[in-house]
Amino acid sequence: MKRACIAMLLFVSGLPLAQSVAQPETEDMKLQKHFKQYLDNEFKLHPLWATRAGNHDYDDRLDDVAPKARKASIERTRKTLAEVPQKVDYKKLNRSAQIDFEIWQHELKKELWLADNTRSFENDPRVYNHYITESVYSLLTQSTLPQPINVRNAASRITQIARIVAAAKASIKNPPKVLTEVAIKQNRGAIAFYDKAIFDLAGDDAANSDLKIASKALVPVLKEYQRFLEDDVLPRSTGNWRIGKKLFAEKMLLELDAGVTADEVLKEAEVEAVRVENEMYVIAYQLWHQVFPKKVLPVDDDKGRRETIRLVLEETSKEHGKADDLIVDAKAGVEKIKRFIKDRDILRLPEPDRLKIIEMPEFQRGFSIAYLNPAPPLDAKAASYYAISPPPRDWDARRVKSFMEEYNRHIVQILTIHEAYPGHYVQLEYANRHPSLIRKVLQSGVFAEGWAVYTEKVMLDEGYGQGDPKLRLHQLKWYMRTVCNAILDYKMHCTDITDEDAILFLILRAFQSEAEAILKILRAKQSSCQLSTYFVGRMAFQRLRRGVQNELGESFDLGRFHEAALAHGSLPVKYLPEVTRERLKRAR
Repeated sequence: MKRACIAMLLFVSGLPLAQSVAQPETEDMKLQKHFKQYLDNEFKLHPLWATRAGNHDYDDRLDDVAPKARKASIERTRKTLAEVPQKVDYKKLNRSAQIDFEIWQHELKKELWLADNTRSFENDPRVYNHYITESVYSLLTQSTLPQPINVRNAASRITQIARIVAAAKASIKNPPKVLTEVAIKQNRGAIAFYDKAIFDLAGDDAANSDLKIASKALVPVLKEYQRFLEDDVLPRSTGNWRIGKKLFAEKMLLELDAGVTADEVLKEAEVEAVRVENEMYVIAYQLWHQVFPKKVLPVDDDKGRRETIRLVLEETSKEHGKADDLIVDAKAGVEKIKRFIKDRDILRLPEPDRLKIIEMPEFQRGFSIAYLNPAPPLDAKAASYYAISPPPRDWDARRVKSFMEEYNRHIVQILTIHEAYPGHYVQLEYANRHPSLIRKVLQSGVFAEGWAVYTEKVMLDEGYGQGDPKLRLHQLKWYMRTVCNAILDYKMHCTDITDEDAILFLILRAFQSEAEAILKILRAKQSSCQLSTYFVGRMAFQRLRRGVQNELGESFDLGRFHEAALAHGSLPVKYLPEVTRERLKRAR
């Protein structure tokens, strides 16, 4: 009898399990399965991408970047793009999965366009520096594997870097001079990294003989590569860094995936620049007699207004720290910013806090003053790094002074808001929580940059800085830079604007210092469309905020709105209105 009862209980209790196992595969499940298969294969063939994403299965390997392997990679992408609609029925997917499908499909199209139109392995020597340094640096700083394993993997990768250098020598043709110059500077940093800095990162495991042997053997290879870049590549670096109006327009649609054209972005940015300048003048006008108690206010015309803004900014920019204390000053403001976010319920901050503030490694300099290197989406418990670059060592005192006036005590606060709290660090921590593998791996830079710029204004609107007009003026200057970056991006690549005129535009229109303007021109030459992402993303968030707040009226809750906007991962901003309004139908 007991055996019969037990058998019956097992039979009854087993029914739901059997039925569950027998359930047919849904179309949503098919999509995720096929993407995972694609990702597993691509990770195996592109170990650096795998590491960046937080998959550590191939941390001991490096990509094959020889021409034959690159050609095969393009063909795989082309084949995948053709197969996706055949393997997954778009119409049978739920809406969230349809968005995932569209994101994946668009990414494949973008990769093919970039491969056909930019040929970065031939025209951009900087590409190889990612494999030479980042591939190893990231293992020692962000992998959550035990450090002895990371050190062994790093040693293994170092032994393969000579192959990367060989591929570079075989592939690099006639790149733009500016890209070669940056590659030379970064490779100089790579030599210093493998000569000494790597052992500081390895810590107690620095004595690993394989790491020492591999690093010692690599340094001469990189020194010879340095000679190749300086003596061979640099003299033949005659390529044009401008991509032209046609390619710029095509790339804007693909790279930003925001539903706006290059011409529309330019038009909106030019209108916004006028609005922001007017707002800056009102504040500068009010500050004038506080800053210049014995000086007559300039004439109230276009020229005089800009002069008023410029002079007040110039005087208040003198409130800065020392170049050597730039990172210290950034760290000092963090707790105050975090406390304000919590007190005002801007949104809930991620716990635990895994952000580290560091000086930017030398081999990563030459592109921007600061960056946020987030925890990889598939290794979300890793640390994130907010890195700040001090002024270059070879700058004279005048340029250093100009640099520090640009990154004064007001701007350093805005920079920290943008890069860390509640900007990039917080948003990307939210993104890492989203369950979709597609959204975790294929993130939108426009979303990330747009959110970071949007939060700068939000913080001050909510009372951060206690209404300090100097802080507001510099925040507006920082935002004017975002607006003018979009204009500059277009003009640098779609017109024949000279460096001199571009620098003058940034100094007079965006109120930037000479040092910052020079760096921005350098950056504009190194990329196309990326400088527009900040403005396009910010306007998307601003439009969404305005629309939702008008709809909800008194019931609008700022923290709830922000969390709803961040709840769907870093997806293209064209989906923002749809997904945010859907999330707001549910409780916080």
